[in-house]
Amino acid sequence: MARTPLMAGNWKMNLDHLEAAALVQRLYWELQDANFDYSKVEVVVLPPFTDLRSTQTVTDADSMHIKYGAQDVSTHPDGAYTGEISARMLAKLGCSYVVVGHSERRQYHGETDQEVGQKALAAFGGEMVPIICVGEPLPVRKSGEHVAYTLAQLDGVFAELSGELARDAVVAYEPVWAIGTGEVATADDAEEVCAAIRVRLGELFGGDVSQRVRVLYGGSVKASNVAGIMAQPNVDGALVGGASLDAAEFARICRFHDHVA
Repeated sequence: MARTPLMAGNWKMNLDHLEAAALVQRLYWELQDANFDYSKVEVVVLPPFTDLRSTQTVTDADSMHIKYGAQDVSTHPDGAYTGEISARMLAKLGCSYVVVGHSERRQYHGETDQEVGQKALAAFGGEMVPIICVGEPLPVRKSGEHVAYTLAQLDGVFAELSGELARDAVVAYEPVWAIGTGEVATADDAEEVCAAIRVRLGELFGGDVSQRVRVLYGGSVKASNVAGIMAQPNVDGALVGGASLDAAEFARICRFHDHVA
């Protein structure tokens, strides 16, 4: 089954709403100048909550093919949950995607696999696609238990989802030791875990689901290394952090087909 590559830029806690609008505009121009074919690669930006309205305004005004989403979502539909944002609120802003279970949410907010699964379920309830993050810290990688650790996270999250929903999810493998460190898993490292994720999805839900779900790699992705990563058969895109804050660099990452692996 052909899977359309997905390049998602996670801006994390950077840029105010004016800077966000300017960055999306620059990204659009960079891709336009390169005659970018959006039918071959899906491009998504993931701004902070406060930037979503500006992002929506800019993308709608110029009929951009760039999609956008949120960095988190509440498990609750509404109510007395100060500071949280519901799936319905995000859907009203035109979000297509929601990141759930990013390693920074797991580390700093103690999110469990079950909670991440519930957030994925909430995203689906708002007719948005969850980008479900899994991945190991450095000690686990050094112990050689990285595949088992990541698959255990996957099991915990997908226990909350039916096969019908699971087939439309996106999974992002993000080795924690490679996020924002300049360290990057080799293409073979990325393929090893992404392939294992696909096999496990097949075991849980069947071959149709495993072949349909897009599996991304995240962790210090740059234009200089993206082609090698994307050449792997089980890597379907990238969850890009710091490099997505540079419009020209992120555009080059999105244009990975132009690079020689």
